[in-house]
Amino acid sequence: QVQLVESGGGLVQAGGSLRLSCAASGRALSSYAVAWFRQAPGKEREFVASINWSNTNPFYADSVKGRFTISRDNAKNTVYLQMNSLKPEDTALYYCAANHYLGYMDWEYDYWGQGTQVTVSS
Repeated sequence: QVQLVESGGGLVQAGGSLRLSCAASGRALSSYAVAWFRQAPGKEREFVASINWSNTNPFYADSVKGRFTISRDNAKNTVYLQMNSLKPEDTALYYCAANHYLGYMDWEYDYWGQGTQVTVSS
């Protein structure tokens, strides 16, 4: 099975940018669709973005469309989430998840990382 480790989170001012990375080990990430989810304190985990194994058809939640970009480098076994024009409401713990087929719900994903915290100050 695949193991996932997120990195790149941190504290940033509103309007700033961060790039999250999701590095895989154990299995080739090229076999998996990958998604990013996030969970803010007191809220349910929500879908952010997803991408299929061939780096096509990225899909985004309406709340991040036009600001976030998901991409992958299968040679590096890594998926990225470029986050621009960050808002305080983007503050959350961000998780990457992988599965053999593409989905938009957290229950569809079998493999999860531990998460990386993103905090956006106003």
